[in-house]
Amino acid sequence: MDTTGVERNGINAVPQAERHGKPADLFWPWAGSNLSLFGVAFGVYIVGLGLGVVPAIAAGALGYLLSFALVGLVAIGGSRSGVPTMTLGRAPFGHQGNKLPAALSYVSNVGWEIVLVTLSAQGGAAILARVAPGVPRTTATAVCFAVAALVTIVVGVYGHGLIMRVQRYLTYAFVALTVIYMVLMLPKLGTSLETTAGWGGWLGAVIFAMTLLGLGWVNCGADYSRYLPADSPPRSVALWTTLGGALPPMALLVFGVLLAGGDAKLAGDAAADPVGALATALPTWFLLPYLLTAIGGFLAGAIMDIYSSGLSMLALGVPVRRHYAVLIDGLLMVLGGYYLLFVSDSFFGTFQAFLAVIGVVMAAWVAIFLVDMWRLRAGGGAYDERLLRPGAPALNAAGLVSLVVASVVGLGLITSADENIAGFVGFLMSDELKASTFGAANIGVVIALVLAGALYFGLTLRRRR
Repeated sequence: MDTTGVERNGINAVPQAERHGKPADLFWPWAGSNLSLFGVAFGVYIVGLGLGVVPAIAAGALGYLLSFALVGLVAIGGSRSGVPTMTLGRAPFGHQGNKLPAALSYVSNVGWEIVLVTLSAQGGAAILARVAPGVPRTTATAVCFAVAALVTIVVGVYGHGLIMRVQRYLTYAFVALTVIYMVLMLPKLGTSLETTAGWGGWLGAVIFAMTLLGLGWVNCGADYSRYLPADSPPRSVALWTTLGGALPPMALLVFGVLLAGGDAKLAGDAAADPVGALATALPTWFLLPYLLTAIGGFLAGAIMDIYSSGLSMLALGVPVRRHYAVLIDGLLMVLGGYYLLFVSDSFFGTFQAFLAVIGVVMAAWVAIFLVDMWRLRAGGGAYDERLLRPGAPALNAAGLVSLVVASVVGLGLITSADENIAGFVGFLMSDELKASTFGAANIGVVIALVLAGALYFGLTLRRRR
């Protein structure tokens, strides 16, 4: 496949002549996009819910597998249809009704782009402060931010072919450098953690892990499988997507949990500044390789997000070519990153709130999407092209009602530490319930998933294919 030219396919079905590869190829983009050192901080976050070493690893791994299995199932729709995820959403929501979930998907993708590029810039500046202490911190941050944003936008503009190639080689490099990093940090690891949380902490850790990983990617699952041949085995498509997305961050999860058990202060610092804090114990000779590992890992995820956000914009009906949509997304990413880096003073609080709210909505969306795909699309994922193009039914009330109701209920059953977000979530709980283990578990994410699927199943029970 040509990786030197700009991809011309937008949200149309990829022509059969351009479809190629095998399901195992899906391992590389998903592995590369989730193999960043931010995964170490994820382990620290889960321990912070009151779990010991084994419970934290078990809960985190379960959340990772469950959430990325959903991404894998969504990917089957891409290989069967040749169409990206949010265009397939026109089937359960209608051609016009799909604009609501497409807009939410767009916000999710752009939000993650901003988070990842911001972390990349922060990490780069922290390392440069040690390598070149004479460079002002603001200048170092600005330079790293500019480089990270430029790389993300350029690869996103070139599209699918270059992304698949870049992510494979990035994964090779990240694995090698991450192993060296872990070996150097072994003296910092330990198991001195006790479990103080009850059932709410366990359940909350699983749900939190789901929002940290797979639920942030469900709206992108078909974007990278749509270039596979239509007869690709569905189980293989789902399996390689799940393994690529879940296994690499599991290794980082284990490392983060053990780090919290061995050096509580370092783990606490890593929760606020994962890249800069994790570099403090490293020898100077490894700082440059570490910098490349950290920034590259964040950029791999940002590249996937900016590509998918461009497709979500097209699914909204914005009349631009795919590569121009990526440029617009890049501008929004730059503006959002500037705010987080140079204006906001509460990155982590804002990030947690973003995860919870998006997690509820994406959980409801994926439940409806999967019920629709497996019950109403002949052959377990085949889509009538007429559902996906202009002139198709404008609204599917069953999908929209299920999404809105489940999202509202889910948002009413989560809590947030961010003062600005806390005011419009948790409205279905009393103050006592919010402060209990039930409130800490953010059970609203799972309730939105189950409720949306059940509602859509019931409302479409009599529909014929």
